[in-house]
Amino acid sequence: VQLQASGGGLVQAGGSLRLSCAASGRTFLNNAMGWFRQAPGKERDFVANISWRGGTTYYVDSVKGRFTISRDNAKNMVYLQMNSLKPEDTAVYYCAAARGSVSGTYQYQYNYWGQGTQVTVSS
Repeated sequence: VQLQASGGGLVQAGGSLRLSCAASGRTFLNNAMGWFRQAPGKERDFVANISWRGGTTYYVDSVKGRFTISRDNAKNMVYLQMNSLKPEDTAVYYCAAARGSVSGTYQYQYNYWGQGTQVTVSS
């Protein structure tokens, strides 16, 4: 079972990036999915999650209105569209699959993790 995050990079403040998370080895059709991020010297924090059908999403306040999480269950993919990026969004971003269909904001609620993709926003 593997989650592969990609799409990170260096972008100027105000710019956009789209992160992708590809799942392989099993389907996560019935699992809620989430994105977390870890800035240098800080703990890994919740960013966004999406229900197993994709009908319900939840975001940390700092990204509301700028980030959009989505999923394509037919392709076993999860996405994070990030617009109006700020320097404080700089972090390694991780995708994760929840233990079940219930979405959560805590790391312990997720038992599959991708390797992370670096997002750097310059001012």
